[in-house]
Amino acid sequence: MRRKQVGIVAALIAAGAVALTACGQPAAQPGTATPAPEQSRVQETERAPAGESEVDFLRGSANSNNADKNAGDRAPANAAPEVKVKWVELRVANAGGLEPAVVNGKGLSVYWFSDDPVNGGVSNCNGDCEKTWPPIKVAKGTKLFFPGIKRDNIGFIKRKDGSTQVTLGGRPIYLFSKDEKAGDIKGQNVGNKWFVINPEGKRAVAPAEAPVTKPVEPAPGVQPATSVTFFSGKNFDDFNGNNFSTGVRVEAACGDLRGGFQSLSPGGAVKIWSEPGCKGKSAVVSDDVRDTAELGFPNGARSYIRP
Repeated sequence: MRRKQVGIVAALIAAGAVALTACGQPAAQPGTATPAPEQSRVQETERAPAGESEVDFLRGSANSNNADKNAGDRAPANAAPEVKVKWVELRVANAGGLEPAVVNGKGLSVYWFSDDPVNGGVSNCNGDCEKTWPPIKVAKGTKLFFPGIKRDNIGFIKRKDGSTQVTLGGRPIYLFSKDEKAGDIKGQNVGNKWFVINPEGKRAVAPAEAPVTKPVEPAPGVQPATSVTFFSGKNFDDFNGNNFSTGVRVEAACGDLRGGFQSLSPGGAVKIWSEPGCKGKSAVVSDDVRDTAELGFPNGARSYIRP
């Protein structure tokens, strides 16, 4: 099994791109999850040990990890560059009717540029171009949240100015300066070269066009999850309306959730149930689930246990 902890190292500077992944011990709240109707403040995820990665990969969302709301993706426009790269979030969402699509921690749509070679290690959007299409960047110490996206799909390249840009599926990713709010896709198909990206690094499409994908039983050898982040909204939504998230420790004893949770981000295999007390319909999953309805859980997951 290949190693899951990779950092931005000297080879990135020499070769142009290195895919980063991380594996560490998640910190989660112990015991049964009975969250109040507000998001839980739990540092829930996996982090690369110091010295092995310049970027911290954290499973779960910015909210569930209590990220600074005045920094990172939500920093004011006039904030210093170092404030803006304190954290970056890439999450699955519905962007202007395209689903699944990727948005940042402010809900703004994320794009790819067809002039950038896939896995080419370079961006061809520099100078005036990057003023219109700001590249999504990280730096040493950046916290990267990625609910709904496989870590293996996330990588990095060095830009001409020496900064580090995030890639998805080998494609450098950007925002569009004219998008003003969550759900805007004003950059879609601009010049027939710019497209909203999906979690695999391909073009996001309307749900009717998208292939049906359902989580499958974990492959043999997948370790049980020690922790899971549950989201009350589908697509890992914990910032729209009354949606919230909670991080829980997964144990041999059944854990109940207060209400039905529509999506989840596990750190391994977990068994979920449609009713409290680990009763009703069940499924074992190890990948992120963006909509439990795809598993036959229209009312969400209500309890969980270590499989």
